[in-house]
Amino acid sequence: MRLQTPPLPRHQDRLTPALLSLGLTIVTGLAATAAEPAENPIFPKGAELELLHTRQVKLNSGLNEGPAVAPDGSIYFTDMPFGKDNGMILRFDPRTRKTTVFTDNSGKSNGLTFDENGNLLSCDGADGGSRSIRRWNLKTGQSEVVADRYQGKRFNSPNDVCVDLKGRIYFTDPRYGGTEPRELPIEAVYRIEKDGNVIEITREVEKPNGLALSPDQRTLYLIDHNNGGNRLSPTDPEPKRGAMKIYAFPLDQQGRVNGARKTLVDFGKESGGDGMRVDTQGNIYVAVRSLARPGLLVIDPTGKELAFLPTGPTKQSGLFEDWKGIPSNMEFGIGDDSNRLYVTIDKSLYRIRVKTHGFHPQLAGKQ
Repeated sequence: MRLQTPPLPRHQDRLTPALLSLGLTIVTGLAATAAEPAENPIFPKGAELELLHTRQVKLNSGLNEGPAVAPDGSIYFTDMPFGKDNGMILRFDPRTRKTTVFTDNSGKSNGLTFDENGNLLSCDGADGGSRSIRRWNLKTGQSEVVADRYQGKRFNSPNDVCVDLKGRIYFTDPRYGGTEPRELPIEAVYRIEKDGNVIEITREVEKPNGLALSPDQRTLYLIDHNNGGNRLSPTDPEPKRGAMKIYAFPLDQQGRVNGARKTLVDFGKESGGDGMRVDTQGNIYVAVRSLARPGLLVIDPTGKELAFLPTGPTKQSGLFEDWKGIPSNMEFGIGDDSNRLYVTIDKSLYRIRVKTHGFHPQLAGKQ
């Protein structure tokens, strides 16, 4: 992926000697100013995406994904290649601006989050990955499988994850790639209970991707991103593109769906959302992978658009490797950094200041 938007020299002016000593190749550009009108409720006037890291290793393809904030405020994110490469989990330290490698064998990790005990959870995908939810010890770098099956059948390709206040793990399980035989005929949303049991939350979705919980934890927001995807078996016909929507599911006190699904946004034939987050006011932030209008969409709980921040050129076309400025996921910082939004775009990590503060469901009442 080539970033070809106009450079911003002042990004380099802010580089510290410590960062330069890492030998990181900083690709400035992909700048975006706040959407009109200037006094929107989310992005301050003049706010810009600040480049923090660009892929340094030689991987065949893929993208950065899954930013998640650790208890110490550092940001962990994945470098997810396609094909034979294992993939990596990286750590960015906002205090030093250094990026280090947490592991170079991530099992094709995609979405990340932290549990209530400060352990890193990863969604490991297909295409040679472990197709599981894994828990990582930050001190030792060791990991263990939390779950890799539902009713005895292997997951398709866990994609994104969040943890509620009770420590239960919600995750999506679509299949976008990989040649491994599928064992589950559905692509659904699941939850891992505290005792390790896996339950189904909903299958009322075609291809579930990003998910998030509302501040009161009574609504599950879910992105349906059906780009055609993966056959159940090699002899099946090629699936057709389908829903590109954002849903809201009401949850009961046990965190289970207990009412009708509501569609908040319908992207139509254009590619829709990927990852998503929620702020303390209940607004929903969506990484939109539309080639016609790539960027960060912010909506309220009714689906009303509050702001949009472009991240790349409009009306793009062509092969995946020619796409520019296509966001995949995002995460809010914590503490004094809670009004910073960290965003993975193409093969890079960025951040931008916002007027709101991030909500982290597993930390509700503890922040």
